[in-house]
Parts: sequence; C-alpha cells; structure tokens
Amino acid sequence: MTSGRYLPVGKSGCPQCGGLVSRRVLGSCVPLALLLGATLTHPATATTQYTVTALKFTVQTGGRSCTVDADLYRPSGAGRAPAVLATNGFGGSKNDGSTDAIGKAFAERGYVSLVYSGLGFGRSGCLISLDDPTIDGIAASQLIDFLGGKRSADDGTTADFVTLDSAGDPRVGMIGGSYGGAIQLATAAVDRRVDALVPMITWNDLAYSLDPNNAVGASQVPGAFKWQWTNGFYLIGEGQTLLEASLDPSRFNSLTCLHFVSKACDTIRTLNSGSYPADRTTELLSYARSVSPVSYLSRVKAPTLLVQGQADSLFNLNEATATYKALKAQGTQVKMVWQNWGHSGGMVAGELNLAQGNLETSYVGRRILAWFDRYLGKKSVDTGPAFAYYRDWITDPNGTYATADRLPSLSQKLYLSGDGKLVDNRAKVARGSRTYTNWLVPTSHSESSLAGMIGLPDPAPYDTEGTYLGWTSEPLARTTDVVGAPRATLKVVSPKAERTQGSGDAADKLVLFAKLYDIAPDGSKTLVHRLVAPVRVPDVTKPFTVTLPGIVHRYEKGHRLRFVVAASDDAYFGNRGIKPVTVVSASEDTGVLRLPVV
Repeated sequence: MTSGRYLPVGKSGCPQCGGLVSRRVLGSCVPLALLLGATLTHPATATTQYTVTALKFTVQTGGRSCTVDADLYRPSGAGRAPAVLATNGFGGSKNDGSTDAIGKAFAERGYVSLVYSGLGFGRSGCLISLDDPTIDGIAASQLIDFLGGKRSADDGTTADFVTLDSAGDPRVGMIGGSYGGAIQLATAAVDRRVDALVPMITWNDLAYSLDPNNAVGASQVPGAFKWQWTNGFYLIGEGQTLLEASLDPSRFNSLTCLHFVSKACDTIRTLNSGSYPADRTTELLSYARSVSPVSYLSRVKAPTLLVQGQADSLFNLNEATATYKALKAQGTQVKMVWQNWGHSGGMVAGELNLAQGNLETSYVGRRILAWFDRYLGKKSVDTGPAFAYYRDWITDPNGTYATADRLPSLSQKLYLSGDGKLVDNRAKVARGSRTYTNWLVPTSHSESSLAGMIGLPDPAPYDTEGTYLGWTSEPLARTTDVVGAPRATLKVVSPKAERTQGSGDAADKLVLFAKLYDIAPDGSKTLVHRLVAPVRVPDVTKPFTVTLPGIVHRYEKGHRLRFVVAASDDAYFGNRGIKPVTVVSASEDTGVLRLPVV
C-alpha cells in the first residue's frame, strides 16, 4: 500500500474496562459474578430523557415456546423515532451493565431502544443455541414485529412510536459485541427489515474460533482445540442453574446437556475427546458453521459496520476480515474498524466504552453514530473510510487511528535460511536443515486464556529449547509497521506424521504453531497480543501456507523479527504422539514469510 492511503484521524475512547460483551468476558477489573452473567438489579426507571418499561414476549422458535425478557427505552417527546435492538454477550443479560448501557446510550440520543436477554440467558427462556439464525434469529425477528406494530408484548404493550419504512417494517438497527454481535448477522439473514448493523468483536466461523486451523485451503481439516476459551464458555452455559434462580422449564434440555442445544454439546464432547474420526469431524464442522456468519452471509444485505479488537485471542482480526471480504464481494455496504480492545483486554484511555457514554468523544463511537445517522436517520453524513485501525505506538490523542481505502497487501518477503536467519533475499539463504521434537506435554506458552477471569497473572510467552525452530532477521534499518495478517509458506519433513496422517482420524495429522516475535535490542521479546496460528497440516508431503492472526504493530528501528514454528502451545490441544519435524532450506526451495507492511 502507498502511504498516501493511510491518514491519521482522531482517537477512540475508554479508560477502563467495560464494553459490549457482558462487560467483556475477560477483564481483571470486572467482577467475576458479572463475567459469569449474574443478573444485576436495575428496576424500570424514568428520566427526563427516556422511560424504561420491562416487557415479556412469548416467541415460537427452535420447536419451543419461550419467553424473552426485554426492556424498552423510549425517548421523551412526541413523534416517531428509529429503533435500536440489542442483546447481551455470552453469559450476560439485558441488565448486565453493558447491554442496558446500549439502551440508555441510544435512548439519550433519540432512538427507541429495545434490549433483551438472549435465549437461554438472564430471565429469557429457550436453550442456548449459539446465535443460530433459525432459532435466535427467528426470535429476534419476532421482536422486530413488535417494533413494527405487528404484535404486542405479552402485557398488551404496543409500539406505535417507531419510524416505519412501510406497514410492519420498522426503521431498526442493531448493535452489540461478541455473542451480541453474531446475533445481528443471524437476524439480518432471516429478516430483511433490519436497516443497519454494528457487530463488534464477533466471529465469522466458530469452527475456526474454537478449533482453528490456519492452513490455507484446509477448511475440511480440523484444527487445534482452543480448550481454555471453549470450556470456559461451556461451563458458563451449563452453570446457568447456579446463576439464575427458578429457570424457565424451556431452558432445560437433558441430564447430559443441561442448557445448550444437543448439537452444541455434541460438538464440545468431540473437541474434548482429542479425536477427529471422519464422521464426527464432518458433524462438528457442519454444525459450527451452520451457526456462523460464514454459512449465511450471502443473505445479509443490511449495511454493516464491523468493529473488531486487536487484543483478542478468541475472535481475532481474521474473523472480521473474512466477514468484510464476503460482504464487500457480494455488494453489501460494509466498512471495518480495528479497535484496540477485545476479549483479551486492551482497553486504553480514549477507546469506546458505552458504559461511560463516550460515543461523541471516541473515534469508534463517532463512527457508530454516523452509521446510524446515515442508515436509520437517513441523514447525508459521511460514514468514514472503508478501513481504520488503532495504532498503540501513537501518543497524540488525535492521531491514534489511521485509515485506508482498502486492506493492506502482503508487500514484503522474508526467507527462512538454513542457519536460522530470516533474510530479505533468496540469494542469502544458506543451505541447511534443523529439527525439533515435541514432548507429550506442552512446551510453549502464549497465554492463559482465562487468567484475567480468575484473577491470576499470566506468564510471559516462552518456548522450550529443542521443541521449536526460530528464524531471526537482522536489526531493522527503519521502523516497520505491519497491518494485517502475515502469511508463511512452509515445507516440513516428518516421517512419523507421514505414516500416521492417513489413519482416518485427523488427530494423527501433524500439529504445529506459527508465530511472530518482536525482539528488542536488549533481547527481550514481545508476542503481539499473545497471538499464535495453530495448524493441523493437511499433508506433510506437500508445501502449505499458514495465515497468521492479523496484527497492527510497529517494529522499531534496531529491533528484529523472529518467526517461530513451535511443536505445541498450552492453550491448545496438540500432537498425538511424538512427531519429530525437520525444516530444510536452500536458496531455490525454502520457506517464505510475507508481511503486510504499510
């Protein structure tokens, strides 16, 4: 990309933890009870700006009849107004301190806000169905019926004060994060009445999110199970009996799968088994994608502002990038912002925090307001550039975000030399080979995914000698800004993996972990946001390409880049058995690392 397409703009906003994911599922400054979705008591209130009315809606969805618990925020004053619909992050509820903050923030700005506890959470009924468009999306569509005057709440309340585009068609947008982000896309896929979406820090493909395989073109090969994140959420879901008193009977499934739909529990059991026989792998991938935007984005036509977090090992930047590219390719109006904070932390002063109401004073907040002004208010406003990203090395509060008219391209190549160097010219590659061997226990550490939730410190990332290979560049002659997802093309030799990979169980294929360190002159190293790229190699007899997680990072002058391939990572399930790996380098045939440098 040419530097002329990257322009500094104003700073985004929020000095403390908060956000849209039930106060974000991770964040050491957030009480554990709130992280687990315990309901806070917020009685219906009235202010000079808006009134709040608690409502119940009986919905038919997923073969069940259940009640949705909601709060209606109606701005003061006569006349109709556009509506904003929102629900909670996983484990939250309509009044978890984040979801209700959405209702308040937009009611204060003249929007009718309907916020509700998602199916299976808070005081809403039905099973947890992972934002399935055929279940959660259909339920949300019935709430849009209410906003459009086509139905009443269970107590007879009607909404005759929402702007209509036609009879029964309300002017309505959606906003929310994580679980409250994917529901927007699921709803828009089944209901064309949705006029605008702002999904934040959410997924594109749950198969990639929970069991990532970063090998390009290997969508039918399972990855490495992200066991900490996945089991953490599973326990939150199954623990609803302990978190909510007197649960609605519609929230119970069976003794072996208390509160989720059965296919979700089947998926968890397969992942935790450590085995991937063909039939169960097909079921796992099929179900995970059926409840993911990747399977239904072709039906999403509502203008979409994607906001994704850089500090996020659960739903990384690659997820939003995949959604962005799919929507753009089909002609859906879409723009994307990479803010700093995500599920793994990253909240800094000035970033968006709806609990603080800093919409007008944060960059992301202003982008959201403009999006709704344009598509809900029908105002002629500038909705901003196609792509914007937060830069943590900028200290000027008016310049933390840069913008571009497109995503950066892979513009710089580095080569893996046989002597462990990362060189900028193929002619500099030394012939040689090096080998690592995995142990039966993990020997590399990137993160403890749930450390923040339980208040424990997280050790710095490390790799154990003999269980990884690294390639290190010369000190950089100039600062190098990487914006996007690096890619590495590799060829490995592993006779043991070659013998076992055709067993019929994908768990016998080779697993490795690729990552990129920033090495300071004093030898200290930084793994940007602790992100790694798990790979289950489709076929070790052939070269393969790995897409690393997207990053926004400045490698300072004098620093070095170190590309690492490790045998394991303790945040993921790894190899079955011992599988030594050799990497051979020669100038005419060696691994290549490509970077999106701006």
